[in-house]
Amino acid sequence: MTRHANRILIAFLHDLVMAGLAYVLSLYLRLGHFDFSERGPWLVQLTLFVAICGLTFLTTGLYRGIWRYVSVRDLGAIVRAVSVAILVFIPVGFLLTRLEGMPRSLPGIVWFVLIAFLGGSRLLVRLAQEKRLDNFWNGAKDERINVLLVGAGGEAEMFIRAVHQDRQSPYVVVGVLDEKENRVGREIHQVKVLAPMRELERVVVDLKAKGCAPRRLVIGRAASRNAGFDSFLARAQELGLALARLPPMTGLQDGAARPELRPIALEDLLGRPETTLDRAAIAGFVQDKRVLVTGAGGTIGSELARQIAALAPAALTLVENSEFNLYNIELALREACPGVPLFAVMADVREGPRLRALFAQARPQLVFHAAALKHVPMAEANVRETLLTNVIGTRNVADAAAAAGAEAMVLISTDKAVNPLNVMGASKRMAEQYCQALDREGSAPTRFLTVRFGNVLGSTGSVVPRFREQLAKGGPLTVTHPDVTRYFMTVMEAVELVLQACAHGARRSGERGRIMVLDMGRPVKIADLARQMIRLAGLSPGEDVAIEFTGLRPGEKLHEELFSKAENLTPAGVDGVLLAAAEPLPFSQVRALLTELAAFAQDSAVRDAELRLKIGMLVPSFADEERKARKVANG
Repeated sequence: MTRHANRILIAFLHDLVMAGLAYVLSLYLRLGHFDFSERGPWLVQLTLFVAICGLTFLTTGLYRGIWRYVSVRDLGAIVRAVSVAILVFIPVGFLLTRLEGMPRSLPGIVWFVLIAFLGGSRLLVRLAQEKRLDNFWNGAKDERINVLLVGAGGEAEMFIRAVHQDRQSPYVVVGVLDEKENRVGREIHQVKVLAPMRELERVVVDLKAKGCAPRRLVIGRAASRNAGFDSFLARAQELGLALARLPPMTGLQDGAARPELRPIALEDLLGRPETTLDRAAIAGFVQDKRVLVTGAGGTIGSELARQIAALAPAALTLVENSEFNLYNIELALREACPGVPLFAVMADVREGPRLRALFAQARPQLVFHAAALKHVPMAEANVRETLLTNVIGTRNVADAAAAAGAEAMVLISTDKAVNPLNVMGASKRMAEQYCQALDREGSAPTRFLTVRFGNVLGSTGSVVPRFREQLAKGGPLTVTHPDVTRYFMTVMEAVELVLQACAHGARRSGERGRIMVLDMGRPVKIADLARQMIRLAGLSPGEDVAIEFTGLRPGEKLHEELFSKAENLTPAGVDGVLLAAAEPLPFSQVRALLTELAAFAQDSAVRDAELRLKIGMLVPSFADEERKARKVANG
């Protein structure tokens, strides 16, 4: 017999004994001086009651739960089982013994007593497992870590419950703070919501006075999205509190492994609102379709490939110019999604004939174009390569998608394309213009969708990895300007919203030529980001690690924008996405200008200055910036 079967047998025998004791005690409570030594109908009735209880307990699923995790749900199962047993016992007992000598009130008394016996014994087991009885009787000193939770939501409830259930948990929850004042004074599993978040200092002082000073401040996801969360963390650090975050809710289910706190991650501090995803629409957009992703080894492209592969496409073609990046993403997807037909292809989006042949062979129904050169200073120094990749490459992908009869081609764009002052932003704006014009023209059945968003947190070559490297060396952290801001989003959330935007945008033929702009929340000061990273490393900004300001680099803006004044924003009818409506240039004009630009970019005799002038013909803000630069250079 297995260990599990042994436990069920022991629990079953225990419950039979409890049923017998409950019946005898109920008789005594009802009759007082009942003589149990006399044989009579009561003994037959007792035996019958115990037998019926046994059959009922086995057939009503009373032994599916685990006693150490007993809850209100288990109490409900006990109430149902006991009720059924008594309802069966009364008619059966009447037929067999006419219920001779049994008081009419006895079934009701037995009902209460047996529920108390069964529920109470299970509760005692749980308390013993959690060592609460030891602490109660012996006054044992609790050596666990006192933690103060921030956020009285579902995560906090599940964490507190998991800590109570785990007899070896290293944590004791001494209280909860919340941003909502109407929750103050309430309790979550006997843990009190002590105060609003703004009263952190007072709460810590009060808890110290009571001998239960918190050593860690544990943050829930909802609380980290509070607008004043940055200053809250700084106050916590001044109080000497270590910071941690709650584990995901999937790790807090009954019977799961011990709940472990995690370090605060930078993405927890973005202050972004929760976004509701229409997962049914996203799955319907991708499932059973042939999908092709360019730039599949990059930060955005690889996450697109992962999420698309998880949605069971008919086939997934990965197009990448870097052998190493292509190898990595192919290996990862073959391990994670072995059932998805996968094709890894090395190709350069700048080679039009190669792309057309590839698309004709793969026959993609959906094309996600993420291949691009994205670093502003690098693009400023390599104008020709940036134009060939970002502009001509996009034209090649769009034309190949249309020729292959794709349902939709999705361009991944950037906030740097709005009123661009640099080559990288201008090149992405030209790519947007081409896809907008193609979509508005509508001569091909293919929809050309553009999704625009800001910086991806932690992407290759971005500010966060650079800060991490500088922190590892002891600093300083270099920031271009004290007031420079950027929009940030995690790569997972960005790709989820891209898929959601496209799933809805592809169905709305009346909105051709519009750009889908992801809701990036509030912009983040890069200097504040640097301070947060220093704090998360357990150090003090300005004391342990310095922050140096180096000045804006060529082509950089102080503040990025997600849309221009000429683009009227309208709701997209889906959470987290807006539509930017600007009148695109006629397709014939855009195509002619790009043909001329391609000829210039491919001619090695053409200088960068001439290429910049050509860019200005399509992008007015870039032309204005160039005129200012020439004026300054000429004195």
